[in-house]
Amino acid sequence: MPRKPAPDTRERILDAAADLFDRRGVHAVGMQQIIDELGCGKQLLYREFSSKDQLVVAYLERSARAWEQTVVAVCAVVDKPEDQLVELVRTVQGMAPNTRGCPLRNTHAEFPDPDHPAHQVSLRHFQDVREQLRELARQTPAADPDKLGDRIMLIIDGLYVSGSTLGPTGAAATAVGLARDVVRAEIAAAAV
Repeated sequence: MPRKPAPDTRERILDAAADLFDRRGVHAVGMQQIIDELGCGKQLLYREFSSKDQLVVAYLERSARAWEQTVVAVCAVVDKPEDQLVELVRTVQGMAPNTRGCPLRNTHAEFPDPDHPAHQVSLRHFQDVREQLRELARQTPAADPDKLGDRIMLIIDGLYVSGSTLGPTGAAATAVGLARDVVRAEIAAAAV
């Protein structure tokens, strides 16, 4: 009778896969590399994830949950929605320079086929983030809250690219000030 895997096996596999995917990219990492990194048997990996696609989807879903947790944490400590938008930019500014970029954005670029599950998960995430940012912006006195939410999303997108390529002293260093200026401009436009 096969041994029952430890309760945290799935998370350990995801941890190892995420580390490799984040460092090298999803296409560059094979299942054997994940097995070697974990020091586990092939059966254990395939018991938890029957295919690489299934593992990639779990990795992306975990990354999307991390974003959700970030939004919840920011909204729990910052009261005003306009300040929450700026604080989300500040949070991403602190994370992006230490990565190869956003896992969901990177994986989306690696899987352009709209029918691939990785593409679908990442696209759904970006649609959800756009709606989240727009919803926060709708709680502000902005003249055009949807435009404000989209502008904040573009700043966050730029942070992942600029932060991962140019580091914390590159263009990403100006992101929080830009977000603050954009929020103020949209609120001022409503007052006119």
